Amino acid sequence: MSTIKEPSFRESVDLMFNRAVALMDLPPGLEEKIRVCNATYTVRFGVRLRGEIQTFTGYRSVHSEHMEPVKGGIRFAPSVNQDEVEALAALMTYKCALVEAPFGGSKGGLCINPWEYEEHELELVTRRFAYELAKRDLINPSQNVPAPDMGTGEREMAWIADQYARMNTTDINARACVTGKPLNAGGISGRVEATGRGVQYALKEFFRDPRDVEKAGLAGSLDGKRIIVQGLGNVGYHAAKFLSQENGAVIIGIIERDGGLFNASGLDVDAVHQWLAKHGGISGYPDATHSENGAALLEEECDILIPAALEGVINLTNAERIKAPLIIEAANGPVTAGADDILRKKGTVIIPDMYANAGGVTVSYFEWVKNLSHIRFGRMQRRQEEARHQLVVDQLESLSDAMGKTWSPSPDFKQKYLRGADELELVRSGLDDTMRIAYQSMREVWHDRADVNDLRTAAYLVSINKVAASYRAKGL
Repeated sequence: MSTIKEPSFRESVDLMFNRAVALMDLPPGLEEKIRVCNATYTVRFGVRLRGEIQTFTGYRSVHSEHMEPVKGGIRFAPSVNQDEVEALAALMTYKCALVEAPFGGSKGGLCINPWEYEEHELELVTRRFAYELAKRDLINPSQNVPAPDMGTGEREMAWIADQYARMNTTDINARACVTGKPLNAGGISGRVEATGRGVQYALKEFFRDPRDVEKAGLAGSLDGKRIIVQGLGNVGYHAAKFLSQENGAVIIGIIERDGGLFNASGLDVDAVHQWLAKHGGISGYPDATHSENGAALLEEECDILIPAALEGVINLTNAERIKAPLIIEAANGPVTAGADDILRKKGTVIIPDMYANAGGVTVSYFEWVKNLSHIRFGRMQRRQEEARHQLVVDQLESLSDAMGKTWSPSPDFKQKYLRGADELELVRSGLDDTMRIAYQSMREVWHDRADVNDLRTAAYLVSINKVAASYRAKGL
């Protein structure tokens, strides 16, 4: 049994940062400026619920203001604490830099179990928390822009946006104070699926380069690859759904709070998701073997493991037994620093969280831009695109007639070619491009530098360099 102490999530982020900066030539002062968290605000407020005043504790941490506004989700969980929020804020700084979203890093949290409260009670608490943050400019379209995280979603973001608008009645950009809103409250198409879609695009880019696939001891494409997903929340569900339905991957295992499901020939992700929504758990699902000990499923043989829920699920206690040759971190910090060392020595390839789950902040960036421009993407050019494409089709048809031949394209060619891109298609295109370019910047470092043997270090090197360049441009 290992006697090595498991590093905390905050310590893990610091250790990984240190590993990267040791390979860089940064002035010590600049290194320290990038490392430290600029400010953490703790707010304690009371809300009258069920006939008495309940006091809640919330946090908003600002890690780096090398670019503004700063960006980062708000999570609702009973375990929220200052260390966790600061570590997540640091990750957001590096994540935004890596995917070239023009934000600094921030994060927020509220110590609350959202499942213990009715909707109207949760709205009162959320609005009061938003008020406490907004009056300190910790929610502001030009300074600090939250988003959903664990325990929050579109509903909470709509409440926060409305609360900010009530406090700032003349701010024409009020909707841009938060992202991840519902469509009818200023949201953007494709935001709900964004993080899971980003995981899909990340894996597609990984499999485009035979050198990367070979490093993981795999071969071929995503088609037929056996995948185990831990956590079938928003991120895990969309990643599993897209990979199985669009790329031919086989989801053989799904791990949830009440155990794990396993089926070597593949699970129907939509059916499991519907069962989970209806029954509150996966226990009793008919078309799979159910195991009480879901964590044991992490150690099953598979091609790709997708931890998509909590921090630290792969740690010193189970890292040696992880058989997956490729892990993609859809959650924040699912592999501890200690486990990361063990897995790297085993030759496991890890696509790091900083990159893998950046789809959410990327599409949040698009939503923020949409809110500031006050027009949905595609509105100006869609019909013009269709008219230009129609000209080409008409010309081809007239040429065929002149040559006495019949032009017979595939049945859906015209429909697909003539359709101009709508907002969802443009968002997916922008996300795909972002994930490709960010991965290529990591890949270049990974393959070209002899002192870098993993993607996580490569990701930190790329992002820290970009943050450093921003600070230098500011005159620091």
